[in-house]
Amino acid sequence: MIASMQSNSWINILIFALFVAITLIIVFRASRNNKTAADYYAAGRSFTGSQNGTAIAGDYLSAASFLGITGAIAVNGYDGFLYSIGFLVAWLVALLLVAELLRNTGKFTMADVLSFRLRQRPVRIAAAISTLVVCFFYLLAQMNGAGALVSLLLGIGDKTGQALVITVVGALMIVYVLIGGMKGTTWVQIIKAALLIAGAAVMTVWVLSLHGFNLSGLMDAAVAKAGAGGEALLNPGKQYGATGTSKLDFVSLGLALVLGTAALPHVLMRFYTVPTAKEARKSVVWSIWLIGIFYLFTLVLGYGAAALIGPKDIAAAPGGVNSAAPLLAFALGGPVLLGFIAAVAFATILAVVAGLTITAAASFSHDIYSSVLKKGKPEPGSEVKVARLTVVVIGVVAIIGGIGTNGQNVAFLVALAFAVAASANLPTILYSLFWKRFTTRGALWSIYGGLFAAIVLIVFSPVVSGNAKAMFPEANFSWFPLSNPGIISIPFAFFLGWLGTMTDRRKEDSMKQAEMEVRSLTGLGAEKASHH
Repeated sequence: MIASMQSNSWINILIFALFVAITLIIVFRASRNNKTAADYYAAGRSFTGSQNGTAIAGDYLSAASFLGITGAIAVNGYDGFLYSIGFLVAWLVALLLVAELLRNTGKFTMADVLSFRLRQRPVRIAAAISTLVVCFFYLLAQMNGAGALVSLLLGIGDKTGQALVITVVGALMIVYVLIGGMKGTTWVQIIKAALLIAGAAVMTVWVLSLHGFNLSGLMDAAVAKAGAGGEALLNPGKQYGATGTSKLDFVSLGLALVLGTAALPHVLMRFYTVPTAKEARKSVVWSIWLIGIFYLFTLVLGYGAAALIGPKDIAAAPGGVNSAAPLLAFALGGPVLLGFIAAVAFATILAVVAGLTITAAASFSHDIYSSVLKKGKPEPGSEVKVARLTVVVIGVVAIIGGIGTNGQNVAFLVALAFAVAASANLPTILYSLFWKRFTTRGALWSIYGGLFAAIVLIVFSPVVSGNAKAMFPEANFSWFPLSNPGIISIPFAFFLGWLGTMTDRRKEDSMKQAEMEVRSLTGLGAEKASHH
């Protein structure tokens, strides 16, 4: 099957090339109006709530959601679907606690919000560092997905060929972001979200029609195809086992997914591309609908892949678990549907990577260069120049990292990014918005403490060493039993934020604090701030 799939690789390349050409034209057209920093970072705040909601869905439905989750459901059944639920429930946290308040308070980046009522320099530096770390983990996952996907489609099995593919993706992404800024990136995301959801919808209806539009019939077919022990696909515990440690690990993963979303810098940054808080709220509601419907599709697609191809064949394909969706597309509609789904998955990777890159670049140039090094008075135009330079550097680092981690499971790398975001960013964001006494020391302790705890626990977890599936299977220095650190590192960061504040003798400016409260709840004063 895979051989016949790869013999038509010229169709895939053709559809790819067409897609890249169309999006590049759009990015060029969108870039004509990039004059100020607000244009480059926040698309001149010109998008409506529904456009921005579609773009948020485009940003959020990454290669991990599409390729990783479909594959996880195909191979692990019930446990794979819990990823979807975690990713979806997370939006409620973003909607209820964060979206509107952030849009009212900030200008371009997360650090704008955190440093609003605290001491500027140290808080900005800390927030920028944690933003860059989260973006880096997430970028690795996306580059990795690109390598796995394209090697499956073009039949490139050797590492050199895959490295070349990852380099091409990186170069394309640099071009998109350099030229288009946030506006170009947003349009790419809107188009990609529409294509992805349409493609998934077509495949879902197709799979259901083969099984008489009966979901339990489809699940029975998946169990039958899996052979001996196939019932495990319908029960919890196939992926994680039923030991005490594995149950804890699952809770930890769930916490990281649910709390991490509301603190992912590239998702937070999307709230600034709309003109008002009302539109920010509308965009989150819009994106919840799109994302929710998409995750229901993944359930059908995952079990469909299990029923039509079988978990064993999926796990054995080049690209492993991540190849379930492309294999299903080929089984249903031959090379043309495969080419379309592959181009969409490729576009997904490009769009998400572009969103991450512009976030990281904005964070460095706006928070570190403009606000710390130039004390908030950069020469006209220099901030955007620095942002563009940063884009190139981040692109190169992502390419090297992507080649280095080639072959790791994509969904897992993303879960790590979520754990770091939930530990380093979320406690500080919530304390800043809701706790009057919160001080600079509290902010620094919770950002650095959460970041450090999450990374140290990841390094000494079974994911990095100590078993056959680890990144370094030969080495063994793991002493932390869980593969996701969220359950320890998130409460630890909340505790440090509280402790730092309680032991801090310096009181913060109470006028600033009152102003931030009024502004975050009402939006008064936010318009003034966005013009200077």
